Amino acid sequence: MGSINKSDRITLRLIHPMNGKNKEFNFVPEDTAADVAQYVFDNWPTDWESHRVHSPHILRLIYQGRFIHGNVSLGALQLPLGKTTAMHIMARETLPEPNSQGNVIKTLNNNYLQGLSMHKTLPNNVCVI
Repeated sequence: MGSINKSDRITLRLIHPMNGKNKEFNFVPEDTAADVAQYVFDNWPTDWESHRVHSPHILRLIYQGRFIHGNVSLGALQLPLGKTTAMHIMARETLPEPNSQGNVIKTLNNNYLQGLSMHKTLPNNVCVI
């Protein structure tokens, strides 16, 4: 098998919403959101240690304001090879169901802001939609 160079990979800059810190990871287009969650869980960044989760199955990726389901590949999202794409990663047991207007983002923001209020300060680099 030949070596894979950076131009054949997708670099994800994953932003942790509870502390605002980010970490970059490299993946291939065939990797799914579930693969990313498993890899991040297995290689949990040391500066995220205080927010470690108990299972990779509750890690969710958010890209362009939408939750990415576990079976969706990075290639299906048409992420650019050899470039860095920012996503948020958060712990959530289930994905939200759209209400009658399909307003998933409002529910996510309300839940997210409630979680932040427990910490009393807003972390740096937080994007609230």
